[in-house]
Amino acid sequence: MERISIFDMLKIGVGPSSSHTIGPWQAALNFLDKLDVHLNQVTTVTVDLYGSLAKTGKGHGTDIAVMMGLRGKNPRTCDVASITEKMADIEHSKQLILDDKHRIMFDPQVDIIYHFDKSLPFHPNGLRFTAQIQDTAPISAKYYSVGGGFVVEEGEDEIHNTVQLPYPCDKSADLLVHCHQDSLNIWEMVWANEQHWRTPDQIMSQLQSIWETMRTCIYNGCHTTGTLPGGLNVQRRANQLHNSLMADATYTTIDEWIDVIRSKPNTFQDVVRWVSCFALAVNEQNASFGRVVTAPTNRAAGVLPAVMMYLVCFHGADSKAIHRFLMVAGEIGTFFKKGATISAAQGGCQAEIGVSSAMAAAALAEAQGGTIEQALMAAEIAIEHHLGMTCDPIGGLVQIPCIERNAMGAMKAITAANIALESQPEHAKVSLDDAILVMWETAKDMSDKYKETSEGGLSQHIAVNVIEC
Repeated sequence: MERISIFDMLKIGVGPSSSHTIGPWQAALNFLDKLDVHLNQVTTVTVDLYGSLAKTGKGHGTDIAVMMGLRGKNPRTCDVASITEKMADIEHSKQLILDDKHRIMFDPQVDIIYHFDKSLPFHPNGLRFTAQIQDTAPISAKYYSVGGGFVVEEGEDEIHNTVQLPYPCDKSADLLVHCHQDSLNIWEMVWANEQHWRTPDQIMSQLQSIWETMRTCIYNGCHTTGTLPGGLNVQRRANQLHNSLMADATYTTIDEWIDVIRSKPNTFQDVVRWVSCFALAVNEQNASFGRVVTAPTNRAAGVLPAVMMYLVCFHGADSKAIHRFLMVAGEIGTFFKKGATISAAQGGCQAEIGVSSAMAAAALAEAQGGTIEQALMAAEIAIEHHLGMTCDPIGGLVQIPCIERNAMGAMKAITAANIALESQPEHAKVSLDDAILVMWETAKDMSDKYKETSEGGLSQHIAVNVIEC
């Protein structure tokens, strides 16, 4: 089975969706590579969006993503503040500069085609790029955005990384065997595996970069006001909640801000409100094309950072503890990727918020001194109480109910970890592997209208009225 690094599960990118934004963006970059020496001979490019990408693509910024990708911009490093300006320029000029090198005529209203009633066979998130080449045959490629920013080209085997690891894990039962055999914590096992992809310094650098991105996103979200884009006129709430909790405190840096939170006499109710505030802040940024970390997706990007900031602010976690937290969380996410899905278009919101909550729960349990069994039990409890959760974003936007669900997922992760830490896992009736299997079976049985199509649930009954108002 494929070997997945934790850095495949935790990727820095741009909101609002890993499957509908980052995935198509990466597909566009892959298509540029395919054009290669023919780039300067391209006369036109058309993009066909199928299935879920067509039905909710506008709300998720799929059109923006493919244009940014065709421009050659990297979602990890591009200037997010300039995206609106770049899109306005394309819309006005009806031109696009491929890879920032070759200008072609491109009208987003004509050259991005939405096939609402047609899906490609491999996955609901399908898209096709076609480039007409001067004096030669056109170049075309189909891609599938399979969740979490992972992209597969048609005809390509999704299993492409078969590196030999010292501790290969396809499911949590494998992890238990390895850890007990060599007396390892989960993070120690992950650390050993990751060194077969990267040097220790590279691992530490990437972990720190992920944490810096997460906490910066929380901070920015807590200090931004206004209305989210997209037409629903959703008001940001993190800032108001944050200001209520901070009162008149002063600070100038993120570190000082954290110190203020730590020093305040926070009640239990305050802690609960802070966790919600952290999660809301991230996903309000995500909904505004801000920079976030897929964990394991953009829609669920607020759960891990909220639980990590909870650990930092209210349990005194240092950078070492945070790095270990990320390693555990990332490893747990791989089990869902291999054994089920992390795509809402395939599995509903249980595959996103549910998985992120399970990742956070396991990492929090180990960070607070739990055994390996207790960490896995925490993950099982968290996913168990998200089973069957549908994906029905109103208006196709990652706003209602997505933003609030991150706060709920974070609180469930903390609760699951607390329950597991007070339990005896040897008496558990359901394993994490059992729960992942059930999640996948539930996903396959779920009606397609509850899988990121905006054709059922809240979206079907509320979207039209909300938008008209």
